[in-house]
Amino acid sequence: MADLEQFRAETRRWLEEHCPPSMRKPITADEMVWAGTQIAFATEDQRVWFECMRERGWFAPGWPAEYGGGGLDRARARIVDEEMSRLGCRQPQYNLGLWMLGPVLLEYGTEAQKREHLVPITQGSQRWCQGFSEPNAGSDLASLKTSARQQGDELVINGSKIWTSYGDKGDWMYALVRTDFEAVKQEGITFVLIDMRAKGVTVKPIELISGKSSFCEVFFDDVRVPLANVVGGLNKGWSVAKSLLKHERAAMSKFTEGGAPSHDALEVARLYLADAGEAPVWRDRLAALLMDSHAFSLTHQRVAEQAIAREDVSGPSSIMKLVQTEQESAKYELLMQLMGHRGLGWEGDAFSGLEREISHSWTLSKTYTISGGSSEIQLNIIARRVLGLPA
Repeated sequence: MADLEQFRAETRRWLEEHCPPSMRKPITADEMVWAGTQIAFATEDQRVWFECMRERGWFAPGWPAEYGGGGLDRARARIVDEEMSRLGCRQPQYNLGLWMLGPVLLEYGTEAQKREHLVPITQGSQRWCQGFSEPNAGSDLASLKTSARQQGDELVINGSKIWTSYGDKGDWMYALVRTDFEAVKQEGITFVLIDMRAKGVTVKPIELISGKSSFCEVFFDDVRVPLANVVGGLNKGWSVAKSLLKHERAAMSKFTEGGAPSHDALEVARLYLADAGEAPVWRDRLAALLMDSHAFSLTHQRVAEQAIAREDVSGPSSIMKLVQTEQESAKYELLMQLMGHRGLGWEGDAFSGLEREISHSWTLSKTYTISGGSSEIQLNIIARRVLGLPA
C-alpha cells in the first residue's frame, strides 16, 4: 500500500509539471485531439501534452511496454486515471483503437497483429473506426449481411456499414463480416481489420439533426483483405465482438470525463431551476436525477474494483450501459424543460454559447439509448444472460 501511495504522489507531481493549465479545462468536441494520420493540433499546448503522454507511455498506461504502453499493473494504471481526473486533465488523444480494439488485440491478436497495430495506436499515428451496425442489423447485430468470401489467402468483402463514427477520418476499421451463411447466425461471423484506404472502400458522411456529421455510411465493393487481418479465427468473431463491447462503456466515458460537452447538465439545471422559482416539482425531479447520478458513480467504482480483481463484470457492464444512457437522456429532457424557449437556441445573437451548446447536446442525447446497442436490446441481454430468464 505504501508503494502505491508513493506512486500516486509521483504521478501527481509529474502531471502537475507536464500538463499545461489550458489542458486542465473542460473542452468542446471541436477541441478534441483525434489521433491518426490526419492528426492536427489547434494549440501548442495540445501538442506538448500529447507528446509528453506519448513519451511516458501513458496513452495506455496498463499496456505492456513492448507495445508502446506504460507497463503498469492494474492498480497503478488506475491511479494514473484517477490523478488525471483529479487534476482535470484532458484526454491527450481520442481513439477507439486505444480504448476498444487495443484490449481485444492484447487478448485475441497474433503477435504480428499486435506489432503492426498496437505500437502505432500508442504513438497516436493510427485512428480506428468501428464497422458493426448495418442498415438492417443495428441493435440485432448478429443479423448482419456484409459478406466476406475466402479466395486463397484473402477475404473479398461486399456490403455496407452504417452509423460509423468518423468513418471518413479513420485510417483503419475493425469490422464484423459474415463468412458462413449456413451456420447459426452468431457462429458464422468473423472479426476483421480493414485498411480504409483499400480499393473498393467508399465512405459517405450522414448529416445529423444537430447539424454535425460525425456518422458515416461505408460501402465495400470487392474489397480484398488478407486472412492475416482476421482476429480470433474465421467464424469466431462473435466472441471477439462480445469482448470488445465490454470495453465500450469505458470508451464512452472518455467523452464525458475531461471531454465534451464542456458543461454538466445537472449543474446547468440548478441555474435554470432558480429562474423557475424552484417549484417543488422541478426540485424533486432534479434531486432524483442527482441521486441516480451519484448511485451510478458509486456502482461504477465498485465494478472497476471487481474488474481489477479479475471478476466477471459482463453482467454489470450491460446494466451500466443501459442505466447510464437512460440517465443522460433524462438529464437533458429535464434541462430543456427548465430552459423553455432558451433551449431552442441554434444560431444568432439571441442565444448564448452555452444555450446553443445545450441545444445541440439535447439532440445528440437522443442517440445515447441507441448507439452501442439500443436500450431494448440491452434489456433482452440482461433478462437472458444476467437474470437467466427464458427467451
